Amino acid sequence: APAPPPARHLFSDPAEVEVLRGNLLAWYDRCKRDLPWRALAATEPDADRRGYAVWVSEIMLQQTQVATVIDYYNRWMQKWPTLQALAQASLEEVNELWAGLGYYSRGKRLQEAARKVVSELAGQLPRTAEDLQKLLPGVGRYTAGAIASISYGQATGVVDGNVVRVLCRLRCIGADSSSPSVIDRLWDMANVLVDRSRPGDFNQALMELGATVCVPKAPLCGECPVKQHCQAWRRKLFGKPPPVPDVEDCGECVGDCPLCPPATEPWDSSLGVTNFPRKAAKKPPRAMRTATCVLERRGCHGAPEYLIVQRPSSGLLAGLWEFPSLPLAQDLQEKKEREELADHLQAWMGRPVAAKGLQFIGEVIHIFSHIHQTYVVYSLHLDRDVTLDPALSPSRWVTEEEFHASAVSTAMKKV
Repeated sequence: APAPPPARHLFSDPAEVEVLRGNLLAWYDRCKRDLPWRALAATEPDADRRGYAVWVSEIMLQQTQVATVIDYYNRWMQKWPTLQALAQASLEEVNELWAGLGYYSRGKRLQEAARKVVSELAGQLPRTAEDLQKLLPGVGRYTAGAIASISYGQATGVVDGNVVRVLCRLRCIGADSSSPSVIDRLWDMANVLVDRSRPGDFNQALMELGATVCVPKAPLCGECPVKQHCQAWRRKLFGKPPPVPDVEDCGECVGDCPLCPPATEPWDSSLGVTNFPRKAAKKPPRAMRTATCVLERRGCHGAPEYLIVQRPSSGLLAGLWEFPSLPLAQDLQEKKEREELADHLQAWMGRPVAAKGLQFIGEVIHIFSHIHQTYVVYSLHLDRDVTLDPALSPSRWVTEEEFHASAVSTAMKKV
């Protein structure tokens, strides 16, 4: 069995925990940001509406900054103020509102879960983190804990990226913070720390601290309400711990401590508290090239129209609309790219397309979380209508205004 972590990594002193809770909540009451989902959760008397509001905000905030989410959240809640209203919406409507927010499967899963609540759970959200995670698709451990604590007052902790950073600094946890064993320890700590009388506020305070003070680079340690509990801050002030650790303590890289930094990555005094957290090196994003053709015709009122097609219902950018596109092998010559794209369009339109008729426009680079995507953009003007094979993919002609109102990705808007 792996060695247990020494006491220095844990919150084992009830008196310290009580002081930390009080200081953090007092700071939160003074300094919290005015965010629309917080206001709604604080004033909405109906528990299910409160839970729905928090749920939507937490799904949107996954992998997305607060400043970006606010406008999307307000428009979403205006369009679908209740879970029942969302359940009646179409996926196309959801994708249209979500367009530009990224990670599009989030909106799809949110709607699927809303329909399940209405059809299988009598329209009532589960009240505990355990049931929320078990019964709702797309709701993981963190989202379930956030909904249950903020909306229903369950005394359960939460661990997101901000909380990972705060806890790793508070307790000098230098092992890989993305490893399952460390994540489990952090959840244990979050559940110990959470305030039993104000669990939702405490969890939001911990996340707020990581988002606004204990930030990844240049943290504002002087403004931190819990710095006296922070071992990384003390380490920065007083230097390296003594070479011989106490019985209940451990120095850097001594023994088999599962939470200390590895011996190959000692404390770097120039980094201070930003020595923590530590993560395994990310894999470089996969490079992909895609040929994209903007087909244009003159509409019935003289304005240009553009052809868009719908992507498959699963996979990357599922169900969104795009200009006709074709994945390319790496290192193809431009002539070969043109030929492959022309063949693709020809099979689609059922009439010859000359490769030399494709006008090269340029390249657009878009970074997905795991893909470095290059779109090689061509255009083709059509002097007459074309009949498309409906078996290949849903398609439609749109004006520029209709294009921007459709469920299209940010990458296609760049194109």
